[in-house]
Amino acid sequence: MGLDANLDLNQIFRMRLARAETRRQFLRRSQTGLGAIALASLMGRGALADPSAAADSAAPTIPRRPARAKSVIYLHMSGGPPQQDLFDYKPLLNKHHMEPCPEELLKGQRFAFIKGRPKMLGSPHKFARRGQSGQWMSDLLPHTAGVIDEAAVVRSMFTSEFNHAPAELFMFTGSPRNGGAAMGSWITYGLGSENQDLPGFVVMISGGTDPTGGKALWSTGFLPSVFQGVQCRTVGDPVLYVGDPKGMTREDRRRTLDAINSLNEMEAREHGDPETLTRIAQYELAFRMQASVPDVMDVSREPEAIREEYGATPGAASFANNCLLARRLVERGVRYVQLFDWGWDCHGTGAGDDIVNQLPKKCKDVDKPIAALVRDLKRRGMLDETIVVWGGEFGRTSMNEARGGSTFLGRDHHPHCFTLWAAGGGIKPGATVGATDELGSSIVEDPMPVHDLQATILHLLGLDPFTFRYPYQGLQQRLIGVEDGVRVRKELLA
Repeated sequence: MGLDANLDLNQIFRMRLARAETRRQFLRRSQTGLGAIALASLMGRGALADPSAAADSAAPTIPRRPARAKSVIYLHMSGGPPQQDLFDYKPLLNKHHMEPCPEELLKGQRFAFIKGRPKMLGSPHKFARRGQSGQWMSDLLPHTAGVIDEAAVVRSMFTSEFNHAPAELFMFTGSPRNGGAAMGSWITYGLGSENQDLPGFVVMISGGTDPTGGKALWSTGFLPSVFQGVQCRTVGDPVLYVGDPKGMTREDRRRTLDAINSLNEMEAREHGDPETLTRIAQYELAFRMQASVPDVMDVSREPEAIREEYGATPGAASFANNCLLARRLVERGVRYVQLFDWGWDCHGTGAGDDIVNQLPKKCKDVDKPIAALVRDLKRRGMLDETIVVWGGEFGRTSMNEARGGSTFLGRDHHPHCFTLWAAGGGIKPGATVGATDELGSSIVEDPMPVHDLQATILHLLGLDPFTFRYPYQGLQQRLIGVEDGVRVRKELLA
């Protein structure tokens, strides 16, 4: 018997599968096989929960507490900005510029590149107190200085990692090893998305390359893959491979997708693999994104005055464009937006990575758009419910690296102290947390580990960082790690 020409692809696939199906396959698919019957009799009907409820990144999965914030924009300066040249003013360090480093600063220390006894390195940049809060800042960030009263500045961050990739993984997945779930994945897993047509977790890159930690920084890890971060671009197609091939209409795509989803639904009923349901949800989201993403990623739709405020140029690949897009995405219900700007690894091996030539260039790239983002969010009434975070993965040494005898000024990796600031979403404006010693080498007041920062962000979003977990490899995994001792930092809360 031939197939009716009026049948659609979905019906044809179903008929062919039905004809080819054996009795054993039918019994397994309908969950009436002998093994399934025995399991049901032993464990009750609840043991055979229907796996066909598709995974949905827009549906919240975890009970929420009262929240101060509903979204996050995280501005990560990949490479580790030198805090002594930006936020952590150290007059005594300047006084001892190019003098041999005191031995007590070297005892028991590990450095990535410094050898022998280095010299102290004061900052070549001028500092002053900025804003009503009187925060010390260098002249490299004049625009950010104009909004610093909205932020809480933490000068006592520290980490356990002194190489880039492990430090970035630790900052964004809670573990220095590959395989963890990204903070954005955790947050969308817990809260869902407010927009069915956009991913809950979006990533954008500037600086010419991916961060050192790579795409693992927005991986879903052991969480369902529907919570994966989606990388968007400002040049070319916003999302790679989401568009239709030439000659395929939207109606063709819809019929093809319906047929594929039918096959996946059969697979899910037969094997009960939740990743099959995730695949269905991802296909559907990609279909919706074809219409929604090009619109939201088009900065030319913004008034010219707004584009000028950010320094954004339609069609360009820049941190400024990414900041404006971050506001547009959050405005449309995206839960977590991660901006990675590469190029902050100021070793001083040459003019391209020193603190005299390269650091001012990097600061100029980000200073204006960061200030514009904070002002824009506040003007639209969005800052109260959006957490904005700025920082790197670790700090820099108070000593000059002088790798290979270089005469350019630069600083080596330093995990023991660095500066980070956060604003909005329940963060206490104008606050200062922590302090370092007079040479900027170690913390002397209110040390803040990375897990405390993560716990505080989750808390502000209405998620309990201590009970918010996911079972994997025999442990109740958490963003903040499985060990005790982590705290929500009340001094950061408004």
